[in-house]
Amino acid sequence: MDLEKFREYCLTKAQVTEGTPFGEDILVFKVAGKIFALAALDEVPAKVNLKCDPDLALELRDRYEQVWPGYHMNKKHWNTVELDSAIPEAELRKMSTTLMSLWRKVCRKRSESCSGGL
Repeated sequence: MDLEKFREYCLTKAQVTEGTPFGEDILVFKVAGKIFALAALDEVPAKVNLKCDPDLALELRDRYEQVWPGYHMNKKHWNTVELDSAIPEAELRKMSTTLMSLWRKVCRKRSESCSGGL
């Protein structure tokens, strides 16, 4: 999966927005106003930082050589993932969809409205 395919996949999901709040070269994806993915537009090979459950983050790092603790992120909650790699596309989609679903559930449980596209 390349970065454009990853972007297209993310944007097909409900309530997902993209922006560049950290500069033109960092693409940020949010769901319900919460960041779940960041990608440097000029990196080769393409990599994305994905927010992740701490236990799952460790499991993915053990399973795939192309998954590392999140670069410039909280290593407990973020992984850096090489997109153009041996990781199956279905697994990459699962990694991003898991957190999107979690943020939506958290937001629905709140009594106040969530910011960022609800």
